Amino acid sequence: MAGVTEMTARRRSPSPLLTRMRDRSPGLVGGLTDGALAAGLGLASFAVLVMLLWILSPYPDSGPGGAMRVAAALWLLAHGAELVRTDTLSGVPAPLGLPPLLLLALPVWLLNRAGRDATDGGGEDEDDYESDHERGLAVAASRPLASPRTAWTGVVLGYLAVAVPAALYAAGGVLRPSWVWTGVCVPLVAVVAAGAGVWSAYGRPGRPLRRLLGVLPAGVRPLVLGPDGRPGVAARASAAGAAVLLGGGALLVVGSLAWHGAATQASLLRLTEGWSGRFAVLLLCVALLPNAAVWGAAYALGPGFALGAGHAVGPLASSPAPLLPPFPLLAAVPEAGRGAPVHWAAGAVPVVAAVVVGWTVATAAVPAERDGTGAGSTRAAFWSTGRTVRAAALSSVLCAAVLAGLAGLSGGPLGAGVLSRFGPVWWQAAAATLAWLVLLAIPTAVGVRAWRCRSLRTEEATTGKRREHTGGGPDGPGRLRKGTRLGRGRFTRTGVAGIAGVAGGAGGVDGTRGAGRADHARGAASSAGDEDVEDFWGAGVGDGSRGIGAAYGLRDQGRETDYGPYDFLPSDRPAPPESA
Repeated sequence: MAGVTEMTARRRSPSPLLTRMRDRSPGLVGGLTDGALAAGLGLASFAVLVMLLWILSPYPDSGPGGAMRVAAALWLLAHGAELVRTDTLSGVPAPLGLPPLLLLALPVWLLNRAGRDATDGGGEDEDDYESDHERGLAVAASRPLASPRTAWTGVVLGYLAVAVPAALYAAGGVLRPSWVWTGVCVPLVAVVAAGAGVWSAYGRPGRPLRRLLGVLPAGVRPLVLGPDGRPGVAARASAAGAAVLLGGGALLVVGSLAWHGAATQASLLRLTEGWSGRFAVLLLCVALLPNAAVWGAAYALGPGFALGAGHAVGPLASSPAPLLPPFPLLAAVPEAGRGAPVHWAAGAVPVVAAVVVGWTVATAAVPAERDGTGAGSTRAAFWSTGRTVRAAALSSVLCAAVLAGLAGLSGGPLGAGVLSRFGPVWWQAAAATLAWLVLLAIPTAVGVRAWRCRSLRTEEATTGKRREHTGGGPDGPGRLRKGTRLGRGRFTRTGVAGIAGVAGGAGGVDGTRGAGRADHARGAASSAGDEDVEDFWGAGVGDGSRGIGAAYGLRDQGRETDYGPYDFLPSDRPAPPESA
């Protein structure tokens, strides 16, 4: 028994990949489950909110069943589907198709997360893996388990499997979904959002985007999508311009609400009496804030927006709006009549957006970074004026397309007749955005490009003069002109290091020849004295002089001598005084 070594048998935990496959079913079944779960969570969120407001309401119009049908209808409205209101005073059904854009964020986020979960293999196990095989399984566990097409199809089908019964259930309430709009908007949101989630789970590859951009000319594609899969210059510039326009529009709305603070407060108090009703109105205002930002951007661009059919509101003139119920956000609408200078000041928003777009394009056209930090580094090639103009024009087109889509989503009908149109007209917003950016962004990009080119050339010239001043000549430190002779002991430490390095490299093939050549080079450098540099390199250092001279680019006598790669290193050994 003395020779028996006690060993503890330790049972290995199952690999993360096997655990992941055991705990869930990847593929189509997993996608169906994730899609249905995303739709259920969205419906539950709306149901909780509506039921809370129904409980707090002192005068509920219907029972719990009616409140649940309203929640399902609002969930469909969040996808962009149009509803039809049946309990009107005239008895004629009236459309309701102005979706609060903030409500759209919840279904999109849930679908995106479902698409990622349907393909993602999960994280690594917390245990320490003891073998390369287990490490390989851990890496494989973090990779997607299902194919992108299978996962995407499962999520979309699972989401629609819940959306169809929800639409049928909402059809029995006072807010009935329009079947045409429901059949178009809900699948479209599911397809796009789930596809984005699957794409993110696979590391956002650029191949699918390149296929979508295949209709564009070859010279335009790199401006939209870079070679590394990141957004191109035009995409970044258009996103920056759209962000400035939307931020400026939101700032205009908030400023107008603060300016008309008394009217805003009065409308909130008149609309409802109980605090529960006022809380519901405030929630609706918050949900409509993105819509108000888009309307403010359209107002700053010039076309403005419509407050009913035939009633346009713009900075130059505003027609009288129809009789509308008091609503806090409507208090920000300017008074009817001709625009005042304070209204014209809204034009600063598209001006700033155009400057931002042009500046972004010009920054990419003339990059300030070098291609390296050592000697011999060169700046990246500057764009030509034509390419800069094309990039700014493409950025303007993309930004106009973004504003057109947002304008179309942010508006819609609130009834029949005069209430059939609210919000900006999408093609007018696109045309105004394109006009502002083309007229201002392109000159800005060209002008900033020329200014940056001039500044960088001036900086390079200043740097060259400084080197000439500190290095003892226009050729820089360590460089000698033709016919220049070295004084006694004037061979710098840099030169010796360079000779030794090259000699060692040349002799690395046959053992210690490199080291011998380096020692020979040091001895020759120390005994050079007043000999000419060309004579020293021409005579050679042993039988390795030809390789050393070729490596440093040195030539025969009568030609310029260049020490190349080691010019930028300073000499830290003072030169001895020359003999008389």
